[in-house]
Amino acid sequence: MLSSGKRTLQPFSAISAALGLLLVGITESPAHAESIRERQWHLDAMHAEEMWKVTTGRGVTVAVIDTGVDDSLADLKGQVLDGKDYSGLKGDENTDIDGHGTNIAALIAATGGRGSLNGSYGLAPGAKILPIRMALNNGDSFENAKSGATYAAQISTAIRYAADSKAQVINISGGSFQDDANTPELSSAVKYALTKGKLIFAAAGNEGDGANIPGYPAAIPGVVAVASINEKIERSSFSQWGPQIDVAAPGEDLLSACAGGTQICMSDGTSGAAAIASASAALIWSKHPTWTNNQVLRVLINTMKGNEKKWTWNNAIGYGIVRPRIALQNPGDPGPADEWPLPDLAASEKSASPSPSPDTSKADSDASGEKQDTTSESAPTTSESDQSNMLLWIAMGVGAAAVLGAAIAFFVARGRRGRGTVPPAHPLPPTYNQPLQPPYPAFGPPQGNIAGPPPESGGGPGQPS
Repeated sequence: MLSSGKRTLQPFSAISAALGLLLVGITESPAHAESIRERQWHLDAMHAEEMWKVTTGRGVTVAVIDTGVDDSLADLKGQVLDGKDYSGLKGDENTDIDGHGTNIAALIAATGGRGSLNGSYGLAPGAKILPIRMALNNGDSFENAKSGATYAAQISTAIRYAADSKAQVINISGGSFQDDANTPELSSAVKYALTKGKLIFAAAGNEGDGANIPGYPAAIPGVVAVASINEKIERSSFSQWGPQIDVAAPGEDLLSACAGGTQICMSDGTSGAAAIASASAALIWSKHPTWTNNQVLRVLINTMKGNEKKWTWNNAIGYGIVRPRIALQNPGDPGPADEWPLPDLAASEKSASPSPSPDTSKADSDASGEKQDTTSESAPTTSESDQSNMLLWIAMGVGAAAVLGAAIAFFVARGRRGRGTVPPAHPLPPTYNQPLQPPYPAFGPPQGNIAGPPPESGGGPGQPS
């Protein structure tokens, strides 16, 4: 089954029953009220304005493979390049029937063009957006994606287009839960993009509180799978978990520009988390334009853990939470320019021998070809001063609309089905030993702190500061 990677944010007027999403429209800020920017908690937690004194992502382009990007929004004026439309629908890559792609682009590169009160910002407002529009599976909007294999063919074409473009980062806030989406064609497209020097970030999916079946392309070797965390530095309950998870980023209560209505929306989902991870890479790449994709990703991960030699991993947040501020302040050694820093590609090329079960040892990026569970049972935490930034409660004054529609066939960073609701369970396939995909270790319960406040102390990458 195809499904959206994000719970998504859209104005009330853009709600589609076919998506079964929680879409929340936000009213404009009245005079003397808190501005939209002040209500973007994730930017405060990540110390965005401090980073913008160093870099805004200028010189970096992020390809957004999604539902299109509406370049008429004031917050995206001048940010959207000419792209490509593979949807076969009316309009072009700047036509966004669903609104999802526009929101993802805004989370990455919005510039606050609507003014000091109502303007929203992306994490990398100096970056540019290359829109690549696809037909996924949302009624009339996504009628062409009838199966996982069809989706894989479409996304493969889009990835190759992005790989041949000037974009350095490729964001895919969506995917398919169907096992036939794991095709040699998709794996080949991903490897092609890597050889062209690109980084691909994909939403892990929003079925973490349901069937939790791995989605593609997030589970394809060479793709950085992004999970979601909330303001309390906990793994979001909806966020997919498992051995495919590489990193985590803020994905709940993300306020940003969107198409239609008030043009300001709030969203939940791994779609937004993927966008934040993509923007984080854009900031690092802008500061270090001579680095390769391998070096940018290595530093992104090294600074999540604060340890250049040994990485710890768990199946809830992967190697940790993105912290581009630390990467900009103290990047350390970026390492070899031509070596992929994650173990997934090497593992995928091994013979189809069973993967070892997760153990409690730390994963050494040089000595081990498999991701391994750690003994940590809680989400990463930081000092009390850092945590205070993440525990901000923002007065949103929002109206919400929960639409519980039919299950969709795409987890394109659309939002969850509704906050606090559990998606219908999907039958698990008997096995998951797909071609070109290393067998997954047995799924245990997600590691990390899933409910309740994080412990007062402990190891881990800490908040996304």
